[in-house]
Amino acid sequence: MTGQPRRQEHTAAPDSLSVLTPVQAPWLRPGVVVHDPCAPVDGLLAEFALRLRTRGFNVTGYVQRNNAPGAEMGHGCADRIEFFDVATGQILAATRAEAEFHLRKAMREDADLLVISRFQAFQSASANVNATIAAGQAQGLPVLTSIAGRCVQKLGLNGAMIAPDPAALWRWWGPERLYQDLALGVAEDEVRSIAVGGRWIMVDGPHGAGVAYLPRSPRELVPRLGGLRRHGLRGLAGLVRSWDPAEMALGIAAINAHYNRRDLDMNAGNGARALSGAAGRVVVIGAFPGLADILPHSAVIETDPRPGEFPPVAMDNLLPGCGGAVVNSSALINRSLPRILRLAQGAPVALIGPSTPLTGRLHDYGIGILGGLVVDNPVGLGAAIRAGAGPKDFTRFGRYVHRKNVQ
Repeated sequence: MTGQPRRQEHTAAPDSLSVLTPVQAPWLRPGVVVHDPCAPVDGLLAEFALRLRTRGFNVTGYVQRNNAPGAEMGHGCADRIEFFDVATGQILAATRAEAEFHLRKAMREDADLLVISRFQAFQSASANVNATIAAGQAQGLPVLTSIAGRCVQKLGLNGAMIAPDPAALWRWWGPERLYQDLALGVAEDEVRSIAVGGRWIMVDGPHGAGVAYLPRSPRELVPRLGGLRRHGLRGLAGLVRSWDPAEMALGIAAINAHYNRRDLDMNAGNGARALSGAAGRVVVIGAFPGLADILPHSAVIETDPRPGEFPPVAMDNLLPGCGGAVVNSSALINRSLPRILRLAQGAPVALIGPSTPLTGRLHDYGIGILGGLVVDNPVGLGAAIRAGAGPKDFTRFGRYVHRKNVQ
């Protein structure tokens, strides 16, 4: 909450249309930060919401600022409150009916996140609109709220309980959101060229080139490339919403063309060696060259396992409680990465391979090490990909580098 936001009076009904227009009852996914009443978490909720808004997510709602005696101790007894609007940055005065107004607003706008900083206000608002509370971790409209620990039993807690720290908020937000997060950060730049081979695709932009693994033949995609190219990098990045594997790969390649800039100055290598001293067995999902020397006692998971390796179904047993996980970047394209991150929660994770986006946006989702490819010669790499080149050949046209989460 930096700066000096201007103050204004806010009415719960900005126009008659918004009051009369019916809104379908929502499916909500509440996350409830449970805190000590002596340690209010308004600042934590606001900082998280503003960070998501800065990244391009549609965030709405408010963080309450009670001024009445005892209000910050969890009593919530003020008739009039002051609150910070996370969508506009304004400080407004409002009544308790504000929660329902913001809930209906979030439903109309199809918001990515709604913040109602007091659980009791959220509970009343959701009841008034006949909302259904989601049980799944990734379903429904995410609603972030909070409650003092001593009030949990009295009010009845319907939602996921969250510890009052940023890492817990990101775990609740969920790794499924990382695809949208990556795409939102891509600029409206031109696409200079697209190169397609049998197993790899490259997108060249004004500041960098990105590659991605093609999980299937691109023959149906190739005739459309001319039209797709006109959408620019940001338009192609939006293809990560597609369930078509070739379109998904094109979207990741466009994302990498934005983030894996030629002027990046990072440490050489893929970064997997940093997990060689992990306390516990390291799980490797998708083998890579030099694995036996870097992580000699690792458990390797492959789609087509050889003797001594494990099939993908073994992830449920091997990842929870592991010493660390090294994940091939193809997991980003086949959409198995979010599940891997949930299973390996709490363990150090490295995402490595040519398809890895080298952006700090991924660190918040639990990936501590990012090892990817920076392309220095996109013309040469494009020709090599068309000729059938693979990752071992990519170093002739670029360099493998890595970044670590410094937090």
